[in-house]
Amino acid sequence: MWEYSEKVKEHFFSPRNAGMVEGANAVGEVGSISCGDALRLTLKVDPESETILDAGFETFGCGSAIASSSALTEIVKGMTVDQALEVSNQDIADFLEGLPPEKMHCSVMGREALQAAVANYRGEQWSDDHEEGALICKCFAIDAVMIEETVRANNLKTVEDVTNYTKAGGGCTSCHEGIEEILAVVLAEQGETFESAPVAAGMTNLQRIRRIETVIESIRPQLQADHGDVELVDVDGNTIYVNMTGACSGCQMASMTLSGIQQRLMEDLGEFIKVVPAGQMAQIAKAGA
Repeated sequence: MWEYSEKVKEHFFSPRNAGMVEGANAVGEVGSISCGDALRLTLKVDPESETILDAGFETFGCGSAIASSSALTEIVKGMTVDQALEVSNQDIADFLEGLPPEKMHCSVMGREALQAAVANYRGEQWSDDHEEGALICKCFAIDAVMIEETVRANNLKTVEDVTNYTKAGGGCTSCHEGIEEILAVVLAEQGETFESAPVAAGMTNLQRIRRIETVIESIRPQLQADHGDVELVDVDGNTIYVNMTGACSGCQMASMTLSGIQQRLMEDLGEFIKVVPAGQMAQIAKAGA
């Protein structure tokens, strides 16, 4: 279970500046409901001083997304537009007295919404998909440029860090190799070496497999209630192969289900793992042949 600061709880239960600002002359929209998070930030900027007189938000997301959006609006009110552009996602997290690592992507979304709103105010084009970058994570439409920028800005070291800050890799996990390649390049520029996450210590391989089976068994009743199911197929290092059956097979939300299973396993095992559809085993084997 994630630990939330009192400040996060305060801004979740009593969010500030919720709703659209009347007379707004700057609008920034990022994310999408289909990806699970979306934010619209509206600002009222004084044209003469370029001071942000008011700020409001509308968001679709978790409690951390609401709290981060609320915090962002409180931070930028009274700032000039240029000062607001200096606000980082870490500033948002610090204002909230910290966010769980798994929820840092909410603060990154706030930073991007702010950049989009300022660009809108200035009559400039801004896009959160960084069209010049190769698409890395298809589940959440995250490209290489965003991952690189976030890794550099937040000194990220692992695939788990990247997932926490951008959501990339949190779905079907097929993009983990691409994320690792980006991390290797960025860390090499800094004179560091990227190392894949080690297998959890303190358990034999048999104990680890049984632990994985126990977690999956605890999840199955929830899926069966919706006429779906999941079964463990194989464990290869930090990659866990499963079969999605019943209503879960071919479901449009299958990647989100896999992400939820992966998150539960990571919390229980205390290590970063990948949950992959068993159908990819043959593809991986063929690629390695």
